[in-house]
Amino acid sequence: MPGVHPTAIVAAGARLGAGIEIGPYSVVGAAVSVGEGTTIGAHVVIAGQTTIGRNNRLFPFSSIGDIPQDRKYDGAVTQTVIGDENVIREFVSINAGTAQDRGVTTIGSGNWLLAYSHIAHDCVVGNGTTFSNNAQLAGHVVVDDHVVLGGFVGVHQFCRIGAHAMVAAGSIVLQDVPPFVTAAGYPAKPRGTNSEGLRRRGFSAADIAAIKRAYRTLYRNGLALNEALEQISADAQQVPALERLAEFLKTAGRGIIR
Repeated sequence: MPGVHPTAIVAAGARLGAGIEIGPYSVVGAAVSVGEGTTIGAHVVIAGQTTIGRNNRLFPFSSIGDIPQDRKYDGAVTQTVIGDENVIREFVSINAGTAQDRGVTTIGSGNWLLAYSHIAHDCVVGNGTTFSNNAQLAGHVVVDDHVVLGGFVGVHQFCRIGAHAMVAAGSIVLQDVPPFVTAAGYPAKPRGTNSEGLRRRGFSAADIAAIKRAYRTLYRNGLALNEALEQISADAQQVPALERLAEFLKTAGRGIIR
Protein backbone atom coordinates (compact mmCIF):
# COMPACT_ATOMS: atom_id res chain seq x y z
CA MET A 1 0.00 0.00 0.00
CA PRO A 2 1.65 3.29 -1.11
CA GLY A 3 2.74 5.54 1.76
CA VAL A 4 2.18 2.92 4.46
CA HIS A 5 5.23 1.71 6.35
CA PRO A 6 5.55 -2.10 6.29
CA THR A 7 5.37 -2.29 10.10
CA ALA A 8 2.09 -0.33 10.28
CA ILE A 9 -1.09 -2.34 10.86
CA VAL A 10 -4.03 -1.16 8.77
CA ALA A 11 -7.24 -3.16 9.15
CA ALA A 12 -8.90 -4.40 6.00
CA GLY A 13 -11.98 -2.20 6.39
CA ALA A 14 -10.11 1.09 6.87
CA ARG A 15 -10.79 3.72 4.20
CA LEU A 16 -7.74 5.74 3.21
CA GLY A 17 -7.72 8.70 0.84
CA ALA A 18 -5.06 9.48 -1.73
CA GLY A 19 -1.60 10.59 -0.66
CA ILE A 20 -1.80 9.34 2.91
CA GLU A 21 1.39 8.47 4.78
CA ILE A 22 1.38 6.10 7.76
CA GLY A 23 4.55 5.73 9.83
CA PRO A 24 6.16 2.77 11.56
CA TYR A 25 4.14 0.72 14.05
CA SER A 26 0.98 2.77 13.73
CA VAL A 27 -2.39 1.02 13.98
CA VAL A 28 -5.50 2.00 12.01
CA GLY A 29 -8.77 0.26 12.85
CA ALA A 30 -11.33 -1.29 10.54
CA ALA A 31 -13.98 1.43 11.04
CA VAL A 32 -11.59 4.34 10.46
CA SER A 33 -11.77 6.75 7.52
CA VAL A 34 -8.84 9.08 6.79
CA GLY A 35 -8.98 11.85 4.18
CA GLU A 36 -6.46 12.52 1.46
CA GLY A 37 -3.11 14.08 2.23
CA THR A 38 -3.15 13.23 5.92
CA THR A 39 0.17 12.24 7.51
CA ILE A 40 0.16 9.75 10.38
CA GLY A 41 3.45 9.50 12.26
CA ALA A 42 4.99 6.55 14.06
CA HIS A 43 3.21 4.67 16.86
CA VAL A 44 -0.14 6.41 16.30
CA VAL A 45 -3.33 4.53 17.20
CA ILE A 46 -6.60 5.40 15.44
CA ALA A 47 -9.43 3.28 16.75
CA GLY A 48 -13.21 3.00 16.80
CA GLN A 49 -15.68 4.71 14.47
CA THR A 50 -13.34 7.56 13.60
CA THR A 51 -13.46 9.92 10.63
CA ILE A 52 -10.47 12.17 9.96
CA GLY A 53 -10.52 14.75 7.17
CA ARG A 54 -7.93 16.01 4.70
CA ASN A 55 -4.35 17.19 5.24
CA ASN A 56 -4.11 16.54 8.95
CA ARG A 57 -0.78 15.83 10.65
CA LEU A 58 -0.77 13.28 13.46
CA PHE A 59 2.48 13.04 15.40
CA PRO A 60 3.95 10.01 17.22
CA PHE A 61 2.06 8.30 20.04
CA SER A 62 -1.20 10.20 19.57
CA SER A 63 -4.33 8.16 20.34
CA ILE A 64 -7.50 9.00 18.43
CA GLY A 65 -11.01 7.62 18.75
CA ASP A 66 -10.61 5.05 21.47
CA ILE A 67 -13.40 4.38 23.96
CA PRO A 68 -14.35 7.11 26.46
CA GLN A 69 -12.96 7.27 29.97
CA ASP A 70 -16.44 7.11 31.47
CA ARG A 71 -17.69 4.58 34.03
CA LYS A 72 -21.09 4.59 32.34
CA TYR A 73 -19.67 3.44 29.02
CA ASP A 74 -21.13 0.03 28.20
CA GLY A 75 -19.62 -0.73 24.81
CA ALA A 76 -22.03 1.31 22.68
CA VAL A 77 -20.76 2.21 19.21
CA THR A 78 -19.92 5.91 19.28
CA GLN A 79 -17.86 8.19 17.06
CA THR A 80 -15.00 10.63 16.72
CA VAL A 81 -15.10 13.14 13.85
CA ILE A 82 -12.13 15.37 13.00
CA GLY A 83 -12.03 17.99 10.24
CA ASP A 84 -9.23 19.15 7.95
CA GLU A 85 -5.73 20.59 8.36
CA ASN A 86 -5.36 19.96 12.08
CA VAL A 87 -2.00 19.49 13.77
CA ILE A 88 -2.19 16.81 16.47
CA ARG A 89 1.10 16.58 18.31
CA GLU A 90 2.79 13.90 20.38
CA PHE A 91 0.74 11.95 22.95
CA VAL A 92 -2.49 13.83 22.27
CA SER A 93 -5.53 11.74 23.21
CA ILE A 94 -9.03 12.21 21.79
CA ASN A 95 -11.79 9.90 23.04
CA ALA A 96 -15.02 8.88 21.32
CA GLY A 97 -18.43 10.07 22.49
CA THR A 98 -20.93 8.37 24.78
CA ALA A 99 -24.47 7.17 24.16
CA GLN A 100 -25.66 9.26 27.12
CA ASP A 101 -24.77 12.48 25.29
CA ARG A 102 -24.11 13.30 21.62
CA GLY A 103 -22.49 9.96 20.84
CA VAL A 104 -19.70 11.77 19.02
CA THR A 105 -16.63 13.84 19.87
CA THR A 106 -16.16 16.54 17.24
CA ILE A 107 -13.04 18.49 16.29
CA GLY A 108 -13.26 21.15 13.57
CA SER A 109 -10.51 22.28 11.20
CA GLY A 110 -7.26 24.21 11.47
CA ASN A 111 -6.66 23.42 15.14
CA TRP A 112 -3.28 23.00 16.83
CA LEU A 113 -3.44 20.43 19.61
CA LEU A 114 -0.02 20.42 21.21
CA ALA A 115 1.72 17.62 23.08
CA TYR A 116 -0.18 15.73 25.79
CA SER A 117 -3.44 17.62 25.24
CA HIS A 118 -6.57 15.61 26.03
CA ILE A 119 -10.07 15.94 24.59
CA ALA A 120 -12.55 13.76 26.43
CA HIS A 121 -15.82 12.19 25.30
CA ASP A 122 -18.57 14.26 23.68
CA CYS A 123 -16.51 17.44 23.48
CA VAL A 124 -17.03 19.88 20.62
CA VAL A 125 -14.00 21.87 19.47
CA GLY A 126 -14.45 24.49 16.75
CA ASN A 127 -11.97 25.80 14.21
CA GLY A 128 -8.63 27.53 14.54
CA THR A 129 -8.08 26.79 18.23
CA THR A 130 -4.73 26.34 19.94
CA PHE A 131 -4.32 23.93 22.84
CA SER A 132 -0.89 24.42 24.43
CA ASN A 133 0.93 21.46 25.98
CA ASN A 134 -1.11 19.48 28.52
CA ALA A 135 -4.35 21.42 28.01
CA GLN A 136 -7.08 19.08 29.22
CA LEU A 137 -10.83 18.98 28.51
CA ALA A 138 -13.14 16.87 30.64
CA GLY A 139 -16.22 15.38 29.01
CA HIS A 140 -19.02 17.37 27.33
CA VAL A 141 -16.97 20.59 26.98
CA VAL A 142 -17.62 23.02 24.11
CA VAL A 143 -14.72 25.13 22.84
CA ASP A 144 -15.63 27.66 20.16
CA ASP A 145 -13.55 28.98 17.25
CA HIS A 146 -10.14 30.60 17.76
CA VAL A 147 -9.89 29.87 21.46
CA VAL A 148 -6.39 29.68 22.96
CA LEU A 149 -5.75 27.46 25.97
CA GLY A 150 -2.42 27.90 27.73
CA GLY A 151 -0.29 25.04 28.98
CA PHE A 152 -1.72 22.85 31.75
CA VAL A 153 -5.19 24.39 31.53
CA GLY A 154 -7.93 22.14 32.91
CA VAL A 155 -11.57 22.55 31.90
CA HIS A 156 -14.37 21.07 34.03
CA GLN A 157 -16.99 18.90 32.35
CA PHE A 158 -19.93 20.65 30.65
CA CYS A 159 -18.16 24.02 30.53
CA ARG A 160 -18.26 26.25 27.46
CA ILE A 161 -15.46 28.50 26.23
CA GLY A 162 -16.62 31.17 23.80
CA ALA A 163 -15.01 32.18 20.54
CA HIS A 164 -11.77 34.19 20.65
CA ALA A 165 -11.36 33.66 24.38
CA MET A 166 -7.95 33.01 25.91
CA VAL A 167 -7.26 31.03 29.08
CA ALA A 168 -3.88 31.59 30.72
CA ALA A 169 -1.47 28.76 31.51
CA GLY A 170 -2.20 26.71 34.59
CA SER A 171 -5.79 27.93 34.95
CA ILE A 172 -8.66 25.70 36.04
CA VAL A 173 -11.96 26.52 34.33
CA LEU A 174 -14.99 25.65 36.47
CA GLN A 175 -17.59 27.84 34.72
CA ASP A 176 -18.24 29.17 31.23
CA VAL A 177 -15.79 31.65 29.71
CA PRO A 178 -17.63 34.15 27.45
CA PRO A 179 -16.38 35.03 23.97
CA PHE A 180 -13.51 37.54 23.71
CA VAL A 181 -12.60 37.22 27.40
CA THR A 182 -9.17 36.49 28.85
CA ALA A 183 -9.32 34.28 31.95
CA ALA A 184 -6.70 33.21 34.48
CA GLY A 185 -6.40 31.59 37.89
CA TYR A 186 -7.68 28.70 39.99
CA PRO A 187 -10.57 28.95 39.60
CA ALA A 188 -10.32 30.99 36.42
CA LYS A 189 -11.56 34.58 36.70
CA PRO A 190 -12.06 37.25 34.02
CA ARG A 191 -8.94 39.35 33.41
CA GLY A 192 -9.96 41.55 30.48
CA THR A 193 -10.51 41.11 26.76
CA ASN A 194 -8.35 39.25 24.26
CA SER A 195 -7.69 42.45 22.35
CA GLU A 196 -4.40 41.40 20.80
CA GLY A 197 -5.89 38.15 19.52
CA LEU A 198 -8.84 40.05 18.05
CA ARG A 199 -6.54 42.52 16.32
CA ARG A 200 -4.51 39.69 14.80
CA ARG A 201 -7.68 38.10 13.45
CA GLY A 202 -8.75 41.27 11.67
CA PHE A 203 -11.26 42.81 14.07
CA SER A 204 -11.54 46.54 13.50
CA ALA A 205 -10.48 49.05 16.13
CA ALA A 206 -14.13 50.07 16.49
CA ASP A 207 -15.26 46.49 17.12
CA ILE A 208 -12.48 45.92 19.67
CA ALA A 209 -13.50 49.11 21.48
CA ALA A 210 -17.13 47.93 21.50
CA ILE A 211 -16.08 44.56 22.92
CA LYS A 212 -14.16 46.33 25.69
CA ARG A 213 -17.27 48.36 26.52
CA ALA A 214 -19.32 45.16 26.62
CA TYR A 215 -16.76 43.63 29.00
CA ARG A 216 -17.18 46.60 31.33
CA THR A 217 -20.95 46.21 31.09
CA LEU A 218 -20.67 42.55 32.01
CA TYR A 219 -18.01 42.77 34.71
CA ARG A 220 -17.37 46.31 35.90
CA ASN A 221 -20.64 48.22 36.07
CA GLY A 222 -22.25 46.36 38.95
CA LEU A 223 -25.11 45.03 36.84
CA ALA A 224 -26.93 41.76 37.36
CA LEU A 225 -26.35 39.30 34.52
CA ASN A 226 -29.81 39.83 33.03
CA GLU A 227 -29.29 43.59 33.06
CA ALA A 228 -25.87 43.28 31.43
CA LEU A 229 -27.31 40.93 28.80
CA GLU A 230 -30.09 43.39 28.01
CA GLN A 231 -27.54 46.19 27.47
CA ILE A 232 -25.19 44.03 25.38
CA SER A 233 -28.08 42.75 23.24
CA ALA A 234 -29.14 46.33 22.56
CA ASP A 235 -25.59 47.31 21.64
CA ALA A 236 -25.32 44.27 19.34
CA GLN A 237 -27.99 45.80 17.09
CA GLN A 238 -25.44 48.48 16.22
CA VAL A 239 -22.27 46.35 16.51
CA PRO A 240 -22.76 42.89 14.96
CA ALA A 241 -19.51 41.67 16.55
CA LEU A 242 -21.34 41.65 19.90
CA GLU A 243 -24.03 39.24 18.69
CA ARG A 244 -21.80 36.26 19.45
CA LEU A 245 -21.38 37.44 23.04
CA ALA A 246 -25.09 38.11 23.48
CA GLU A 247 -26.08 34.67 22.14
CA PHE A 248 -23.53 32.96 24.39
CA LEU A 249 -24.94 34.71 27.47
CA LYS A 250 -28.50 33.72 26.51
CA THR A 251 -27.59 30.02 26.41
CA ALA A 252 -27.86 28.12 29.65
CA GLY A 253 -24.64 26.54 30.93
CA ARG A 254 -22.66 26.27 34.14
CA GLY A 255 -22.87 30.03 34.70
CA ILE A 256 -20.16 32.38 33.50
CA ILE A 257 -16.93 33.13 35.33
CA ARG A 258 -17.35 36.22 37.54
